Amino acid sequence: MDIPMGLNLEQEFTLKTYEAQVKNLSTEESQEFLLEVLRQLMIKENMIKHLIKQA
Repeated sequence: MDIPMGLNLEQEFTLKTYEAQVKNLSTEESQEFLLEVLRQLMIKENMIKHLIKQA
């Protein structure tokens, strides 16, 4: 099974959009943003693990 490790074109565009937005953030805002993104990634990981167990 080949697992793609890169980003598709839509994801690349989204990443560039976020890049433009975070350039204007203060250090404190950047840290808050990073922590929120990490929290959401952990939730996503938990959801994937749960779905795999259900299969």
